[in-house]
Amino acid sequence: MATNKKTTTKKSTKKAAAKQTTAQKAVAQKTASQKAAAQKTASQKAISKKASSTKTIEANIKPKKSNAKSESAKTNGAVIFMLILTLLMSGASLGFSIYNYTRNNNSNYNFNNTAQFAEGSIADVASKVSGSVVSIITETRQASWYGSSTSSAAGTGMIVTADGYVLTNKHVADGAKSYRIVLDDGTTYTNVSLVGTDPLNDVAFLKIKDVSDLKPVTLGDSKSLSIGQQVITIGNALGQYQNSVASGIISGTGRSIVAGDSTGYSNYEVLSDMIQTDAAINAGNSGGPLVNAAGEVVGINTATSSTGDNVGFAIPISSIKGMLKSIIEHKTAERAWIGVSYLAVTTDIKETYDLDTNYGAYLAESGSVISGGPAEKAGLKTGDIILAVNGINIGKAGSLSTLIGEYAPGETVEIKYRRDGQDLTTNIKLESYQTNGTRS
Repeated sequence: MATNKKTTTKKSTKKAAAKQTTAQKAVAQKTASQKAAAQKTASQKAISKKASSTKTIEANIKPKKSNAKSESAKTNGAVIFMLILTLLMSGASLGFSIYNYTRNNNSNYNFNNTAQFAEGSIADVASKVSGSVVSIITETRQASWYGSSTSSAAGTGMIVTADGYVLTNKHVADGAKSYRIVLDDGTTYTNVSLVGTDPLNDVAFLKIKDVSDLKPVTLGDSKSLSIGQQVITIGNALGQYQNSVASGIISGTGRSIVAGDSTGYSNYEVLSDMIQTDAAINAGNSGGPLVNAAGEVVGINTATSSTGDNVGFAIPISSIKGMLKSIIEHKTAERAWIGVSYLAVTTDIKETYDLDTNYGAYLAESGSVISGGPAEKAGLKTGDIILAVNGINIGKAGSLSTLIGEYAPGETVEIKYRRDGQDLTTNIKLESYQTNGTRS
């Protein structure tokens, strides 16, 4: 799968600082893989982004319109503007040790979001999970007015297979010339490559070569999260404080944000269906795990607010399981594609379009069903409302894109949809998404 070679400065890694040249240091500028148009409406509440270089900028932008060849949902509510943080460290030798938990069975997904932390159990869970959390140090070469320079960036990742696949954020991995991964015990790997990125989300997979006995995390079920549920975050805080653990709760689910870089430039990306938490997601934490009380990863820490206190966001872990399955079975990171663009049904959308349901994915516009795509082959049409995927209702459990992300290309899912007031079902064989929107 082709990788995006643009350098990004997104999400909660806080890449703060430093292009090194012989004459001077210049602040490294990153370009985003997606740009959102910059306008602020009177009704939108813009949250300014904290600059990686310690500057603060006002985010006067709105989300990009949905691409007809994209799976991401359209939103028309107020947008929360979030900072994507990354810590750039010029030539620093980073000896990070980060803790994480071990999972011996790659396909053993445990679902337990009912447990709460008892006295002392946060330490127990953190010590178990931390053995599989890693530090990721990337090196990027860039040209400037002062000549070429080398920058280093620090982020976090988590081991997801014993043979060395590591899950992290796309903005941590994209655009790097080389990768260095440091385990909890100080073991360092430099024979690391980028396997692939999610074209619809801030997700990437790295591969440590020639290993077979690493300890993977246990993946939980983000579809069953509850507001108020206790969680912890683990990550490489500020790129220098290894083993950092913070506790909090799930503050909300299904959030849509516009995440931008920290340089003050218009590098923004729309992220939907995010988990909101008040557990600290500090600079350097991007790609680290959001963990429930059972020691299961339920989210990928990604973004934080630059103006609100204790407002962080994580990508639901269920949305990456299909890509992980593709990696385990075929050694390629492919994302499943249903072949539609849609409006997430909200109260406003229901009233605007006079719909007879308050949840689902509305195929509102001409072209919403991609010609020749899996959905069209299965008989879906413009005007249909997709209600459920394999019996899971779209809404609290996740958006259509998130629910489809749990499956791999080639798998068949049952889709429940509403047409002219009648509920119908059809089976759709998922195909592989490509960045240009074409079918594989």
